[in-house]
Amino acid sequence: MTAARLSKELRKYADSNKAKILQKFFKTGPGEYAEEDIFIGAQVPLIRKIAARYYRGLALEQILKLIKSPVHEERLLSLAILVLKYREAGERERKNIYHAYLANTKYINNWDLVDLSAEHIAGGYLAGKNKTPLYKLAESGSLWERRIAIIATFHFIKNKNARETFKICRMLLADKEDLIHKAAGWMLREAGKRVSTAAEERFLKKYYKTMPRTMLRYAIERFPEKKRQNYLKGKI
Repeated sequence: MTAARLSKELRKYADSNKAKILQKFFKTGPGEYAEEDIFIGAQVPLIRKIAARYYRGLALEQILKLIKSPVHEERLLSLAILVLKYREAGERERKNIYHAYLANTKYINNWDLVDLSAEHIAGGYLAGKNKTPLYKLAESGSLWERRIAIIATFHFIKNKNARETFKICRMLLADKEDLIHKAAGWMLREAGKRVSTAAEERFLKKYYKTMPRTMLRYAIERFPEKKRQNYLKGKI
């Protein structure tokens, strides 16, 4: 299997009407975060099925050809394949996949691409290792690298460790991008839900008056309505 053959397979499921909808949804207009990204309208469940069917027969070099495609769904497919290969790989291959992932972050350039892959590859590889690479990503000038940094911590959260989530959220408190506010708030909410509500609230009580409003709203979504309103009104 090659990247070219996989691209041909994917295009069997192209849908021009769906592509137009996706181009609007993913903000591909002038000056928007995904300006000029190309969609063919292939649906995510079908992309996942293709990934599951062919990932074992695809070499890393072919996946990396696909990740550089101008077509959004081809980049999504390449990342879905990388995640599947990572799950079955030994330590040496996992290291290669992780380093290839970080070397190609400029192509992981939309929120769905990040959210599909960051926790499994960046988070998965760095579990039990030094987290400095995530802190460097959190300081990046790239919106998508900063999102990778915080979404990667979902892997740790699922393993009952929210330490890096809180550290990186603190680094992102002054971030100007709404997509970062949403991601950080989401991870704070998950940290409270899966690890410790008390730890989440300690973080929120310290920063809720100064954190971006969207980040706060996402973080407190699961709180009882009265407590939620108190946070929003600054009465905690």
